[in-house]
Amino acid sequence: MSVLYEASAPPRPRGSLASALRARLEGDVRDDAQARAVYALDASNFRQVPRLVVLPRSEADVVATVALCRAFGVPITCRGGGTALAGQTVGSGVVIDFSRHMDAVLHVDPERKLARVQPGVILDVLRARTREHGLWFGPDPATHSRCTLGGMIGNNSCGVHSILAGRTVDNVRRLKVVTSEGDVFWVGTADEATDPALVRRIAPLRALRDELGDAIRARYPRIPRRVSGYNLDELLPEQGFHLARSLVGSEGTCVVVVEAELELVPYPSKRALVVVGYPSVYEAADHVVAIREAGPIGLEGIDATLVRLLHQEGGHEDAVASLPEGDGWLFVEVGGETDDEVRAGTERVCEAVRRSDPDVHLAVLTDEADQERLWKVREAGLAVTATTDGQEAFPGWEDSAVPPERLSEYLRALRDLFGKYGYEAALYGHFGDGCVHCRITFDLHTADGIARFEAFQREAAELVVSLGGSLSGEHGDGQQRAQLLPLMFGDDVVEGFHRFKEIWDPVGLLNPGKVVDPPPVTRHLKFGPGHEGRDPGATAFHWSRDSFRWAVGRCVGVGACRRVEGGIMCPSYKATRAEEHSTRGRAHLLDEMMRGDPVSQGWRDPAVEGALDLCLSCKGCKTECPMGVDMAKMKAEFLHHRYQGRLRPRDAYTLGLIPVWARLARLAPEAVNAAMAAPGLGSALKWAAGMSPRRQAPRFAPRTFRSWWRSRPVRAGGEPVVLWVDTWTEHFRPEVGIAAVEVLERTGHRVVPVDRPVCCGRPLYEHGMLGTAKRWMGQSCDAVLGMDVPADANVVFLEPSCHATFRDELPDLFPGDRDKLALRSRIRTLGEQLADRDLPMDLHGRDIVLHGHCHQRAGTGIEAEGHVLARLGADVHPLDDGCCGMAGTFGYAPHRVDLSIAIGRDQGFLPAMERAARHTALVVDGFSCGTQLTDQTARRPLHLAQALLLGPGRPGTAEDQVPSAPGASWRRIALTAAAAVAGVGIVVGAWRRWRTA
Repeated sequence: MSVLYEASAPPRPRGSLASALRARLEGDVRDDAQARAVYALDASNFRQVPRLVVLPRSEADVVATVALCRAFGVPITCRGGGTALAGQTVGSGVVIDFSRHMDAVLHVDPERKLARVQPGVILDVLRARTREHGLWFGPDPATHSRCTLGGMIGNNSCGVHSILAGRTVDNVRRLKVVTSEGDVFWVGTADEATDPALVRRIAPLRALRDELGDAIRARYPRIPRRVSGYNLDELLPEQGFHLARSLVGSEGTCVVVVEAELELVPYPSKRALVVVGYPSVYEAADHVVAIREAGPIGLEGIDATLVRLLHQEGGHEDAVASLPEGDGWLFVEVGGETDDEVRAGTERVCEAVRRSDPDVHLAVLTDEADQERLWKVREAGLAVTATTDGQEAFPGWEDSAVPPERLSEYLRALRDLFGKYGYEAALYGHFGDGCVHCRITFDLHTADGIARFEAFQREAAELVVSLGGSLSGEHGDGQQRAQLLPLMFGDDVVEGFHRFKEIWDPVGLLNPGKVVDPPPVTRHLKFGPGHEGRDPGATAFHWSRDSFRWAVGRCVGVGACRRVEGGIMCPSYKATRAEEHSTRGRAHLLDEMMRGDPVSQGWRDPAVEGALDLCLSCKGCKTECPMGVDMAKMKAEFLHHRYQGRLRPRDAYTLGLIPVWARLARLAPEAVNAAMAAPGLGSALKWAAGMSPRRQAPRFAPRTFRSWWRSRPVRAGGEPVVLWVDTWTEHFRPEVGIAAVEVLERTGHRVVPVDRPVCCGRPLYEHGMLGTAKRWMGQSCDAVLGMDVPADANVVFLEPSCHATFRDELPDLFPGDRDKLALRSRIRTLGEQLADRDLPMDLHGRDIVLHGHCHQRAGTGIEAEGHVLARLGADVHPLDDGCCGMAGTFGYAPHRVDLSIAIGRDQGFLPAMERAARHTALVVDGFSCGTQLTDQTARRPLHLAQALLLGPGRPGTAEDQVPSAPGASWRRIALTAAAAVAGVGIVVGAWRRWRTA
């Protein structure tokens, strides 16, 4: 079946498949190395480089793609979010990605409780549309923020609430499909079939059902979570001979789904969470059946290993600390329409818990935020278990399922099997449905390790089957478990799978090698001997385990960076919806760069540079990626190697070296400002600087902060604190530094600015100038360490990106320098420094909108700033409004201006600021965020230091109530005038020489 039947195909067109597709399709057709590389991997252990990638815009595009692939004899693999764990969404032919364009919710019918969607729509997007009607699509896997409905249908996805709503197959009404022969029709039940191309398939399907009916009834386990194999049981008379549901879970091997009609269920608007602690995960499993009888809507389990791994990763500390005593836990969710319903359901669950074990420890959470924190612990399982006790852990036996009443027996036997093979794994999952998740420390890098992996898989499969379970309870078979299906179903039913596929896909075009006719599990493994790739060589940064390759490999493909709403990451993906501009896509490109094919030019490969060019280095991934993939750091490392011994783009020497040019500009700041604003001349200067003429150049202050500081009397007394005077505070907004000095002195501090110009090197990182950045960072650290202040004096930062550089980059540049690492422990934002101080200011009556710089939100957060403002009586509105889009020097480049502005506008930052009333103070600490705001709106942002000095609310515009920047001295004015006259003389002289030449 994996071989195409050329006899039934139409004549092959002339030319290449790519050119034929481009001539016919409205959507994108890509056969470049970048696209082939990012689609070669998903979240599984497998890798297959596609021939090309299609991003269709319409059903017509899909039909044309199928027809041309059939004519050229090239197989098709369909893909949604690309989070498959069994290798279903990688293939060597054409990959069709529906998530870019075919992502619409077409219709919601609340009366009939139905929704019609395109395959690329994200589950959370659908739920947002249906929740307003009190409805939702029941299945909800942990990837709900980025998984697509097409992928869920292909995989028969389940999730936390399958105990209430069942699997995807239980919630599908009809499917609109394209067959490999080019037929297009809606599929529902057999009784609804009218299209001739569908009707002619009914007789062979009925014959298959009649022949294998008894075997299907005998071999298909009657458990909540049977996902393995095709849904031939849906063809049985007692199931209504439901054709659409028989196709759910077929992993794109039978038809291509272009629309789906889904059944919706009432959304339980009120919820509570009962968390129960047991001595072990096995005893937790012992009580699942009794608790399930109390009617919860979700029943999950986790073990002590998962919690320990969360501790090691340093995440979710508050949530983990709130777990009741125990080494195994059940999360029991109760839902209802009213508080009384939830209260009654909670009492039933607690009674069932105590009846089954009177000595158990439990906690009842009714606050929505507390519940969300605990659920994030459960959702973190897939990523946090990717490394177990320092060893890589992999999927491969990650979602087996057994009858819930045999779950405890299975967990104990599975743990014994781990011991036999020397494996480690955390155990967690959908215990109410008997489904167990785990990533296991297989050795997939050596021939012996892979052989042991295969032996384990077979023995584990035999164990599951002996308990009446399913090889897969959620993630499907793909090319991971398909070769084991005869153990579960028998040879006759597996032969029935072949016949089922052939009825729908007689030419074998669709996703060959998945479910039926699988290749050996080792054929497409992305690991193993021969897959080590190139050694990246010495690196500028220190990387975990001293390996850049290992750091890149931390991306396991879960795709959290592909969500389109909320959070920090990934601004460029949200704007472009292109896989190569997600953190995952960039990590996959770096991985392929080290493999050498199809990304073949190493550190200088344009495919990698093109993807990294639109990375804003926002650091959102460092915090929000479950694996902590730090793409900002990887981008800097790549650019460091990319331009070693070569000239860099112009903006690297202008914007990247802005501290140098700012020190020169201080001699005549007004002349520089006038030149940059002058028609014609300003545009030419911006072009020379690699800066878009559409951008306003930041204005240099007429007087620097240090000039102001030297002119004021020295104030003694108070707790000493070092003020880090960054480039922006020194040269562009000294009023912020002045306000910070006043605030700190009012709160009992003795302010000591760093006594010479310093720079953390942040602009240099964005251009990969890591040698210079390290030198500047080292000199700046030495400047602070050499100051005449107590060794434990805090260092206060006003610019969030400088603070983040000390927090994140310093230990990676100076991993063995104890003095510099000790300095890192002293850094504070202004909000952090003031958080526990007496504040002799008053902001009652003030309305404040608080926006956090991405580096701030990805690191310390903005809670301290919000807390300080609220303590003074202000009405504070923190924003989760997305990235501003400027990102340091990112938004100044001519080819990135449109994207930068689109990010700021479409992801909420600019609209939120424009909506604020004129009397509302807009607190924006980041200099780049502020420049985007002033560049695109008429509003003027304030720094926290300035906002603290506003005083109680009074009529007028808030930003006009703040002292302006210090004026220039007579000496500065004279120098500026002289510089201007000299500049004009030079220009005039050059013009005259040109005229006479």
